[in-house]
Amino acid sequence: MSVTRRSAVGAGLAAAALPSALSSATARAAQPLATAQAPAFFRYRVGDLQVTAISDGVAVRPSEGLVPNAPAGGLQQALADRFLPTDKVTISFTTLVVNTGTKLVLLDTGNGDLGAPTSGTWLANFRAARFDPANVDTVIISHFHGDHINGLRMKDGTARFPRAEVMVPTPEWAFWMDDGNMSQAPAGLKGTFDNSRRVFGPMAKDVTRYEWGKEIAPGITAVDAHGHTPGHTAFAIASGAGRLMALSDTTNDPNIFARNPEWSAIFDQDGPEAIKARRRMLEMAAAEKMQVSFYHAPFPATGFMTREGSGYALVPAPWRPEV
Repeated sequence: MSVTRRSAVGAGLAAAALPSALSSATARAAQPLATAQAPAFFRYRVGDLQVTAISDGVAVRPSEGLVPNAPAGGLQQALADRFLPTDKVTISFTTLVVNTGTKLVLLDTGNGDLGAPTSGTWLANFRAARFDPANVDTVIISHFHGDHINGLRMKDGTARFPRAEVMVPTPEWAFWMDDGNMSQAPAGLKGTFDNSRRVFGPMAKDVTRYEWGKEIAPGITAVDAHGHTPGHTAFAIASGAGRLMALSDTTNDPNIFARNPEWSAIFDQDGPEAIKARRRMLEMAAAEKMQVSFYHAPFPATGFMTREGSGYALVPAPWRPEV
């Protein structure tokens, strides 16, 4: 079919009228506009293990001051390059559930019922994925920041996972649960010391401490990634030919910090050590073509790393209908 000037002009006039027509149709629609997304969970396989990413929503914070060692305007340019607002950063929270076939293992717990208005959605998403907190066998904590541990205990003090073994990194426990460290801590760390005691105090005698370099649950090995906190831990998940590196907070949003691995977020307790860990682990993932998962990447927070300039880029894993 040929396109004449008259038909093209007619099509343009029809297109110009489209917004008002759509507006009118929307106004007459019997179905009201939605106000929330569908439950956010995503399943995939690592060999014989089934991994389910569970979203705990997002937090939004000003971009100003987030990356103290970025060049002037650098963060804003990095955000603009990703077609994101330059005055704020949206930080996602994604935990992992690993079904080993014999155990249900949870890696970190989200913000719990202390979440901000746009987070704290973890339990609803967890239940939507047909999980029950009473069936969790093991909870493995990567580090003691509130967005990773607050889901262990509700505001009223009730433990959320009543039969689960709770496992934490030995160096992380040694630092945050030490009264001497707490007494000498700068003001900015006091909240984490207090919150760690709130969460772990009632269960302290039952908490299991684990060591780096050891398999701590079937197919899950703890990996030293300290710097973000003294005991910050990543997890190598392996089954058959399948491998996944759960990078925890090795980066905040990788769209910013994988592309600029020398940048350090204000959340990094020891910036230089955090940068070393970031470089080491992102290079390993890129060189070995290993699937990765990030706690703070846009949901479902999994994919592969590729080298890009002096940094790295996350190539998101494609959605698949089968598990």
